[in-house]
Amino acid sequence: MNNRFLARWRGNFLTGLAVLLPTVVTLAVIKWLFGTVSSLTDLLLFFLPQSITHQGRGHGPTSWYWSLAAFILALALVSVAGLLARYYIGKRVLAWLDTTMLRVPLLNKIYGTIKQVNDAFSTGSKTAFKTVVLVEFPRPGMYSLGFLTSENHEAIQIPTEEKVVGVFIPTTPNPTSGFLVLLAEDKVTKLDMSVADGIKYIISLGALTPSYTPPGVNQPNS
Repeated sequence: MNNRFLARWRGNFLTGLAVLLPTVVTLAVIKWLFGTVSSLTDLLLFFLPQSITHQGRGHGPTSWYWSLAAFILALALVSVAGLLARYYIGKRVLAWLDTTMLRVPLLNKIYGTIKQVNDAFSTGSKTAFKTVVLVEFPRPGMYSLGFLTSENHEAIQIPTEEKVVGVFIPTTPNPTSGFLVLLAEDKVTKLDMSVADGIKYIISLGALTPSYTPPGVNQPNS
């Protein structure tokens, strides 16, 4: 009797876990993102006394509704900056700010690197995170999913005497960190998979497998 009850309880628990886990994880990720972003956007409330914006009469953390207000203010400022960037005056101001940041010692290294990475992903480059590939990593016989980032490495191709490509191999389930490896082009297998499907596959620990139709097989009409 007890074994039957435990078995039924276990089945109900696992079913409930499978149903609620996506929602719980999603809410946890949203809370983490909001907390991370708010730690920066809260700085926009510098003109208000902490006795108003912070709990415990200014001695505690920022109240959540003030953090939300700061986040909305940040969105508005970014939108205004984007609007101004469309006009001549805004472009001149951004160019001056860009030149100034690149002239400040130490900051120019950080700013320049971040700007290059941002330009690589925002200019529509054909080689920036556009192709999902399969590579043998971290050892031969073990395969990992990666993203092709660049195909032109002249400084590396000369000593290696072969064409190498850059591949970013993200970690699971957090695809924002990973490894950058340089491999011979013939060691990289390009997959018929979108970047979005590749990221979903990595985040889901391989549980969400993208649909695949073999070449020459007609898809059923929807």
